Amino acid sequence: MSNPTRRRARRLAAVTLTAALVTAGCAERAEDTPRNEPKAQEQQFPVTVTPPTGEPLTIEQRPERIVSLSASNTETLFAVGAGDQVVAVDEQSNHPQDAPKTDLSGLTPNVEAIAGYDPDLVVISEDADDLVASLNQLQRQVLIVPAAASLDDLYAGIELIGEATGHADEAKDLADRTRADLEKLAADTPKQNLTYYHELDTTLYSATSKTFIGQVYDLFGLTNIADPADKDRGGYPQLSNEYILKSDPDLIFLADTKCCGQNAETVAARPGWRALKAVQNGDVVPLDDDLASRWGPRVVDLARSIADAVSKASEG
Repeated sequence: MSNPTRRRARRLAAVTLTAALVTAGCAERAEDTPRNEPKAQEQQFPVTVTPPTGEPLTIEQRPERIVSLSASNTETLFAVGAGDQVVAVDEQSNHPQDAPKTDLSGLTPNVEAIAGYDPDLVVISEDADDLVASLNQLQRQVLIVPAAASLDDLYAGIELIGEATGHADEAKDLADRTRADLEKLAADTPKQNLTYYHELDTTLYSATSKTFIGQVYDLFGLTNIADPADKDRGGYPQLSNEYILKSDPDLIFLADTKCCGQNAETVAARPGWRALKAVQNGDVVPLDDDLASRWGPRVVDLARSIADAVSKASEG
C-alpha cells in the first residue's frame, strides 16, 4: 500500500464537546439567593505523562501555546476543552472550523516554522524527520499521541491529551462517554450475518478487522471481506475487482467520497458491480472521509452511520 494511502487510512479523525458548569436553582425564602455548584478543581502542574511511545514527559506548567500537527489530535484537543490554548494546527486539521489553521505540515514538518509560533507544547502523531529531537534542541516540548490501533488506544489517547493540557477530568469524562455511546449503538443495532467492503480509494485498497476502523465495524458483528486478502498482515490490502465481485458483500462503505468523488452511482457504473447485492439493494453507504480515517471522539458519528446502514440492510 502506498504511503499516502496508508497515512490517509491511518491518520487522515471530533465535534467540540466541552462541559459547562450548571447553576443551581433558587430555594424558597431563606434560600432565595441562587447557589452555584462548585467549580471542578483546577488541575495542578507539574504533571508527568507517559506516551505509548517514547519516554515519560514532565510538563512543568499548563501549556498555553499548543501547536497540533495531527488532524485527529486537533479534534481531541478541542473536544477536551483545550481549544483556547491551541495557537496553530497543520494544514490537514479542518475540524472544528474555528481551529487556527496554517500551512504547517505534519508529514514534512518545518522546525523553524513550528518554532515561529512560540509553542510550549507541540502535539504530533509520529516523529517524522526526527522532529522531536529538533524541537527539543529549541527547548520545545513534544507530546506524541500516535494513531490509534484499537478503541482502547482511542480512549487512552483522549485521556493522555487531557492530562498534558490541564483537562484531565474533562478528558476522562469524554473517553467514558465515547465508550458508552459506542456500546449503546452496538447494543441497539440488530446483529445479522452481513458481510461488508470498506473502500479507501478507487484503487480498491481496504482496511481489515485488525485496524482501528475494522474494530468499529466489529462492534456490529459484521464480516470483513478484506480479511482473507491480507497476505502480508499489514491491515490494508489492495483488493481486485474480481475478488470483490466474487465476495459479493452485503454492504459497501465508501470512505472516498471527498477525495475521489465516489457514490452509489459511480460504484454501480463499474464493470460488473451493478450485479452486487449491495448495489441492487441500495446498500452502498457514503461515509465522510475524515470520520473514516481519524481517531477521535467523532468516531461515534462514524459508528452511527454504520449502525443506520446495518439496521436498514437487516430490515430489507
